[in-house]
Amino acid sequence: MRNTIRFGAVAAASALVLAACGTAPEEESTAGGETEAAAESVDFTACMVSDAGGFDDKSFNQSAYEGLTRAESELGIEIVTAESNSESDFGPNLEAQVAAGCDLIITVGFLLSQATVDSALANPDVHYAIIDDLADNDFDGEIDAPNIKPITFETDEAAFLAGYAAASATQTGTVGTFGGLEIPSVTIFMEGYAAGVEYYNQEMEGDVQVLGLNSFSGGFDDQTQGQNITQGFLDQGADIVMPVAGPVGLGAASAIQSAGNSWLVGVDSDWTETAPEYSDIVFTSVLKNIANAVFDTIDETVNSGFSTDAYLGNLENEGVGVSDFAEGTVGDDTLAALDEITAGIIAGDIEASGAE
Repeated sequence: MRNTIRFGAVAAASALVLAACGTAPEEESTAGGETEAAAESVDFTACMVSDAGGFDDKSFNQSAYEGLTRAESELGIEIVTAESNSESDFGPNLEAQVAAGCDLIITVGFLLSQATVDSALANPDVHYAIIDDLADNDFDGEIDAPNIKPITFETDEAAFLAGYAAASATQTGTVGTFGGLEIPSVTIFMEGYAAGVEYYNQEMEGDVQVLGLNSFSGGFDDQTQGQNITQGFLDQGADIVMPVAGPVGLGAASAIQSAGNSWLVGVDSDWTETAPEYSDIVFTSVLKNIANAVFDTIDETVNSGFSTDAYLGNLENEGVGVSDFAEGTVGDDTLAALDEITAGIIAGDIEASGAE
């Protein structure tokens, strides 16, 4: 069951929301029509605060929410969610979740970093986890509060593979990328993508150009801005574009679909599944397995106790990866090269943030 705290909820209302949470259902229907016992109820409440993209952003907020609901179903816990409409919602939403008695509060994204640290310092008995951030706002190499677990991903490793493949598949010799905001969890995709193109150029004596490495839409909401940026890339000859901008990427997809001769690289989740209306233009998606990371973090906390040890998703532990390529776009030679590159990145012989 999904329970939602909206911005502005007071503590009493939060408590009522939590009280309304039912236990996990005793039975679930299987595909064959039979029933099986669901997870036994556990006295544990996991909570989540989205960033301004919301839980239906077809990107990282949605993936995080899927991990939360999986934990609800499989672990028998209760869940509470708070959807933010703007940065001003972060603090009040966190306060509401503390008031609701959450055992673990997971915040989604770099933009919630300071609000998460502030809440954690004010509530030392509550456990927190934050996705895509180290909770190190003073950059001293240490977590800013002793009760926060960072959940991070080396997405440049997977984006490197997508960039190499895009360079092999482009028909124009030009590809593009842009971000929502110039923040580490966004630029790591763009840097890896560009490094993959550069590596292709080195290995295959190519001359593929990357547009947009300094292009940002200014946020994660304005789909028209994503459409305009992408149209500019298409006008300059780009035929494969990777938007790293949450829902703004849907605007990019619209421009690409209208063009009829170009491809989109999705991010965070497999866009053929999360945005099926654009499945015909998805070249591949750079996968950040946030749902698995969220589930594993909750599972660990419920069964083994809370730990501030950072979760790091990478190619080696399959915390990041790429989805299947569009049929007919990537040849067998490139697929074989990608296997070798993956092994090289894992071994440390290839640097994903910049070709050597």
